[in-house]
Amino acid sequence: MPTFAQQNKEIYPKTVFIKKNFCDYAIKVTLLTFICRIKTFLNKMMIKKILLTASVVIMLSSCSSQKQTLTYFEDIKDNKEGVLTEPEYKLVLQTDDELLITVNSSEPSAVLYYNMPLANPAQRDMLQGSFNPQLQTYIVDNEGCIVFPVLGKIEVAGKTLPEVRSMMTELIRKDVSDALVRVELMNFYVKVMGEVKMPGRYKVTKNKFSVLDALATAGDMTEYGVRDNVTVIREENGKLVYHHLNLNSSDALTSPYYYLRQNDVVYVEPNQSQQDSSKYNKNKAYNISVISTIVSACSVVVSLVIALTVK
Repeated sequence: MPTFAQQNKEIYPKTVFIKKNFCDYAIKVTLLTFICRIKTFLNKMMIKKILLTASVVIMLSSCSSQKQTLTYFEDIKDNKEGVLTEPEYKLVLQTDDELLITVNSSEPSAVLYYNMPLANPAQRDMLQGSFNPQLQTYIVDNEGCIVFPVLGKIEVAGKTLPEVRSMMTELIRKDVSDALVRVELMNFYVKVMGEVKMPGRYKVTKNKFSVLDALATAGDMTEYGVRDNVTVIREENGKLVYHHLNLNSSDALTSPYYYLRQNDVVYVEPNQSQQDSSKYNKNKAYNISVISTIVSACSVVVSLVIALTVK
């Protein structure tokens, strides 16, 4: 007696083919549905994370703005007038300072030997380019001395610019009675960093330069700067020392660190709101990267499964 397959030999292959196509279609629909659900889930997670981050940042900013003040010298803001005592200040020379020294007289030929020949470049900052000839500068060596024409070795470290000028004028006037000596510090730079509008390294062209001058040169603090904890870093006797200034109080104006010296660093700390915001931004970027990687991996896996199924 013939079997069922033999009796239906024409219909059976078609049935198998239809079942195979149906299975392939069902697998594709299932995979596509799975992908859509994954994408929907990830999108929801992204939205939740963004909303959570925004809420936390706003909350922290609100809390911070209630606690932090943006004004300077709050202790005298209600006074109509007053007198503030300035700290004693002397800008003293130290090792590796760079000096420009010129000697003039009513008779130029009389002081010719006291002025170094024109040199190019004249200053260390000009070693990288081509410049017009200028007078040579003098570097304070490790012994605190400079070597000056005619006078020879002169100790200048620990002295102020007026003291060096007075000392050299006295020595040169033994030879030239009307000699006029000019001494300038060429490497008076300060660095302003942190929460200021224009951080950078600034050249100072005057003898007295305060923390407020530095902040003004850098465009003042941003609204995120901590005004009661400004740090001044300074090199003293071969060691780096630091001091914190509270610019919410007028007592900062009497600090020995109020007036800056050559190579001082002024650092303005960001408030807690800015620090927390930075952390959340980093975490958010990391989370987005992880989610993008997961989505890409799922897409690759699904594509491979579909390709293998079609084959």
